[in-house]
Amino acid sequence: MTSVARHRLPNLTASHLRKWLFCLCVAFLPAACEVVETPLKLAGQTMGTTWHVTLIAPAGFFIDDIEPQIEDILGRVNAEMSTYQADSQIVRFNRQAPGVWFPVSRDFLRVLETALDVGARSGDAYDVTVAPLVDIWGFGPADAAIMPPSEEAIESALDRVGQDRLQLDAEHGRIMQREAVSLDFSSLAKGFAVDRIAEMLQQQGIDRFMVEVGGEIRLSGLSGRGDLWRIAIERPDASARSAVQPISLTDAAIATSGDYRNFFQLDGQRYSHMIDPRTGWPVAHDLVSVTVVHPSCTVADAWATALAVIGADRAMALAQEQALAVYFIRRVGDKLVHNHTPLFSAYLEENDNTGKQAGI
Repeated sequence: MTSVARHRLPNLTASHLRKWLFCLCVAFLPAACEVVETPLKLAGQTMGTTWHVTLIAPAGFFIDDIEPQIEDILGRVNAEMSTYQADSQIVRFNRQAPGVWFPVSRDFLRVLETALDVGARSGDAYDVTVAPLVDIWGFGPADAAIMPPSEEAIESALDRVGQDRLQLDAEHGRIMQREAVSLDFSSLAKGFAVDRIAEMLQQQGIDRFMVEVGGEIRLSGLSGRGDLWRIAIERPDASARSAVQPISLTDAAIATSGDYRNFFQLDGQRYSHMIDPRTGWPVAHDLVSVTVVHPSCTVADAWATALAVIGADRAMALAQEQALAVYFIRRVGDKLVHNHTPLFSAYLEENDNTGKQAGI
C-alpha cells in the first residue's frame, strides 16, 4: 500500500523552534569578578519565522528608537522579496512578460546580483530562477504536493529555469526576462534582512550586537560578558533540536542549510526541499548540513544552499577554491561525519573533539 508522510515545518512551529537555537547562541561562560553588561533584547515574527536582536547599547541609548526601524526593514524585504505576498515586487516581476524592462529597488537588485554571482561561481548548482521546480515539488507558496511530479512536468519546469534568461540594467535599476522565468529569493532573503538590520544598527552607533532572522545570524563586537559570541551548529535531526558543535566568533555572519527539516516521504523515499536546478530533482546525497561563515549574511546564506546542493566531495573542493569558511556534516549510515575547510578552523572551540573528520 502506498504511504505518504510529509514533514514540513509550519510557520509558527518553526518560529518556536528557532527560539531554542537563539537562546543557545548567547552562552555566557561563568567567571568570578567579571563585569557583565546586560544586553537589550528585541524579538518578533517575520517571513514565516522569527527575528531576534540582542545588543549592548551605549549610554543614553533608547531601545524604543530601534524596534520600529527593524520592523520597517523587515516589512520592506517582505514587500519586495516574498513569493507569499501576491503584490510583492518579486511576484509582480514573475508575472511580467518577457522582453519588457521591470523597475526594481536597489535592495532587490543587490540581492539578485549576489545570487547571480554565487550561481555563476557554483556552476549553476545555485539558481534563483528555480521557482518553477520548487512549485511543482510542492515547496512553494502553493499547496504542498503529496507525490513527486511527472518526468514531463519536471522537464517542462526545467525549460523555465536558467539565470542566463535574465538581463540586468543596474545603472537604471531595472531587470528583464529574456525568456520566461520566475525568481525565488527564499535562499538568501533572510540573510539579506540580517545584513540590513546590522547596517542600520551600525549607522546608529551600535557596534556590539547579534541579529538573527530565521536562524541566519550576524555578529558584531563582543558579547555582554566581553568575550566572543558563541553559536551552536545544530545537529541535523528532524525529530529534535540539539547542538552538535559550538563555535566562537564576532564581526561575521553565519548561515546554515540542510535537508533535514523540510521534506516529504513517499513509500519510504525521502524528497528534500533542496532542489538541484540542473536536474530538477531534490538532492539525494549524504551531505545533510552546511554552515558558512562570511562577512555578509546574504552571501553566506546563498553559499550554504549552493554547497548543500552540490554534495560533499565537490562542495569541499569548491569551498576551498572560493576561500570560504565552511563546516560540513554528512550522514554515513547511522553516524554523522564532520569536516570543515581550513578557514573554518579559527572559529572552532578549543574543546572541539570532533576533529577534521569524525563520526558521532
